[in-house]
Amino acid sequence: MAQAASAAASGKVVIRNIGLMLSGDIDRPQLDADTLVVVDGLIVAVGKQADCDIAGADVVIDAHGCAVAPGLIDSHVHPAFGDWTPRQGQLGWIDSSMHGGVTTMVSAGEVHVPGRPKDIVGLKALAIAAQRAFDNFRPGGVKVLAGAPVIEKGMVESDFAELAQSGVKLLGEIGLGSVKGGTEAATMVAWARKNGIQSTIHTGGPSIAGSGLIDKDVVLEADADIIGHINGGHTALPEAHVCELCEKSRRAIEIVHNGNERVAIAAAQAALQLKCPHRVILGTDGPAGSGVQPLGILRVIALLASLGGVPPELAICFATGNTARLRQLNCGLIEPGRAADFVFMDRAQGSAGRTLLESLTLGDLPGIGMVMIDGIVRCGRSRNTPPATLVPEVLHHPG
Repeated sequence: MAQAASAAASGKVVIRNIGLMLSGDIDRPQLDADTLVVVDGLIVAVGKQADCDIAGADVVIDAHGCAVAPGLIDSHVHPAFGDWTPRQGQLGWIDSSMHGGVTTMVSAGEVHVPGRPKDIVGLKALAIAAQRAFDNFRPGGVKVLAGAPVIEKGMVESDFAELAQSGVKLLGEIGLGSVKGGTEAATMVAWARKNGIQSTIHTGGPSIAGSGLIDKDVVLEADADIIGHINGGHTALPEAHVCELCEKSRRAIEIVHNGNERVAIAAAQAALQLKCPHRVILGTDGPAGSGVQPLGILRVIALLASLGGVPPELAICFATGNTARLRQLNCGLIEPGRAADFVFMDRAQGSAGRTLLESLTLGDLPGIGMVMIDGIVRCGRSRNTPPATLVPEVLHHPG
């Protein structure tokens, strides 16, 4: 159920009997730990139960041997306002994505807002309004980082300073507006970066009216922080050009659900071969013409693990710790001080895989038994995934 952002504290939460702890850290994706301790929404301890202070818990959760991973981060969404998408006329898509393990979303531009203003005053106003709105409203508890203006010709450096001073920290996809040339984009990316605003560039063929082809040369010259949907959204660049982007750029390599699956695999494999898997992040690029995908991030993880040769524990890092580090978010990793955003998963009932990780390698989606955001349980057994074999249980809760 959609709800406003809450200041309610989680109190002390103890999660025990974890069968597999997936850290989100690509350098150490699995932890030798079975217990988590959370206080007021932040992780305070990770380890063996005997070594953790579990006394005086307000909430105790028995994981019953299932896996716990950081909440998934969708690095590329296109929200409007509230939990509604005019692109498909659907309500509740963000809450539904939470049932797919997504606890944080990052806007790549509120491009589907009906009548989206394209004048400079209007686009800045829309970005500031979107940032404020989602700062105050969290559908299903999901943290939606919104307010990503689509830049247009005529913007000057002071516009970016004004946006930053107003709390805007993101740019929408470069290329969805009138700025499409590499030189002009590079100038605005530099202004944004100077003011602490992170940039993303559209990559590939046009996706909506007004957008256009953004080729490898434009992407390299613009030098945006995120190579947005490197596998196309929907239409990809030639595979050789995508691999060239992975090699010649040092920026984040974003792979999305609503793109070319063959090129998604090629990009991930190129990152592994270039020994830079820490640059790979995942998104859905929804809502879009293909709809909304509550299980989109899980589907990309399963795709890369089953057909791309990416170890599943690393693919999960693409959707958690990598994104958190590249986007400077205080989530996505299971370590003290980070937000207590967790997804409890196990192999789906009936999967040929004997474990969660083996089932992902075989291409099966996992079952989600619980999602927690800021130490607060937001859902139990997912309404969207297949049923998990092992599911957690809340043993003690005040009241």
